[in-house]
Amino acid sequence: MPRLAAASLAGTAIEFYDFFVYGSAAALVFGRIFFPDFSPLAGTLAAFGTFAVGFISRPLGSMLFGHLGDRRGRKPVLVASLLLTGAATVAVGCVPTYDRIGIAAPVLLTVLRFLQGLGLGGEWGGAVLLTAEHAPARRRGLWSSFPQVGPAVGFLLANGVLLALSAGLSDESFRTWGWRVPFWAAGVLALAGLLLRAGLTETPQFRALAERGERASAPLAEVARDHWRLVLLTAGGLASGYAVFYTVTTWSLSYGTDELGVDRTVMLGCIMAAVAVKGAVTPLVAHLADRVGRRALCLAGCTATALWTFPLIALVRTAEPLPMFLGFLGALLGFVLVFAVIGAYLPELYEPRVRCTGAAVGYNLAGVLGGALTPIVATSLSRGDRPPWGVACYLTALALCSLGCFALLPETGGRPGAAPASGSTTGEPAREPGEETAGETVPKPGGETAGEAAEKATT
Repeated sequence: MPRLAAASLAGTAIEFYDFFVYGSAAALVFGRIFFPDFSPLAGTLAAFGTFAVGFISRPLGSMLFGHLGDRRGRKPVLVASLLLTGAATVAVGCVPTYDRIGIAAPVLLTVLRFLQGLGLGGEWGGAVLLTAEHAPARRRGLWSSFPQVGPAVGFLLANGVLLALSAGLSDESFRTWGWRVPFWAAGVLALAGLLLRAGLTETPQFRALAERGERASAPLAEVARDHWRLVLLTAGGLASGYAVFYTVTTWSLSYGTDELGVDRTVMLGCIMAAVAVKGAVTPLVAHLADRVGRRALCLAGCTATALWTFPLIALVRTAEPLPMFLGFLGALLGFVLVFAVIGAYLPELYEPRVRCTGAAVGYNLAGVLGGALTPIVATSLSRGDRPPWGVACYLTALALCSLGCFALLPETGGRPGAAPASGSTTGEPAREPGEETAGETVPKPGGETAGEAAEKATT
């Protein structure tokens, strides 16, 4: 399990590095170099528009790669998605600016961002299932949280490189060529990720499905027919977490530097410190979920988010490093209560034959609802000198909607008395043969439980 968890963490870190470096570059420089004829506000909105395209393509990627994962296995998804995202990110670093090729520059940027999102849409499902389907049932939350640490590591890598370049180069040099360096570095990281994943084995649950001839022939159609309610509820539940994360990491970076006049290295430093703490506590929260349940922590996270949005805006408005850091940290701790447990919770809600498609589509559809539009909406609501309380109202409304969605989902494990039932069109979580739940074990053909089989296979 440690080797599998490390490979999953490394892969998601690399893929999210590619995704996040674009978001930070969009906030800092893309408006000026790809939309120079626009006003500063309109240029930022246009840059965030290309940023949103990556979220729109993520559900499409989850459908494409989810089909591959449910038909051919989880491992091919990990390789194909990493190659696609890495190649698209390197290409972004090579796109000429508007001054060189005119309107073709933002068009190329948008196409490459679409491909980035397509690859990332496949990455999450493959990486999470690699750990979730190998992990013993009683520690599935803990092991499945390591791919969820990957986004924090990717964010720190991306912004660490940008911070170093921003601090070491003049504004002119950074806008001319410095911003391209993190995109070119993605090629080296992608090759490293492929080497890490080369020796991985297929998950025991998928192998068992293949041996019994029970793989879904049309996973997406089956999910749309039998699990559409689960997809919508999970997407709605996760939407506010996406909104909070990109408010902190993307909108606040633009708002702080453009509207408040805070130096970009100070803003990046505050955000990175908060994200580092978030990444460090993710496994601890996931371990807690193995004891108290997944749904309980998701409800707590949405409640905390709804209560913290107005303090977040007030602290950002101070333009002082320590208050801004505390505002970001409070918001991300609410976020992590939800996203630390999702690596176990979403797969447990779907039956194994359509799990790669269902879990990934729900996860990435939430990105469209909460992540794609948030920087655009927040920028529109924070125009002028007035405090951006509209941003707080927007985040609060999303948090309450997510709270309602999680309230309608069932518990899947970790809490005494929780007894997930099999399969379901009604939103009941799936249950595999041999999975231990609420002190009982469903017999598995051959006599051993799924947890025992997973431990034996990984040994």
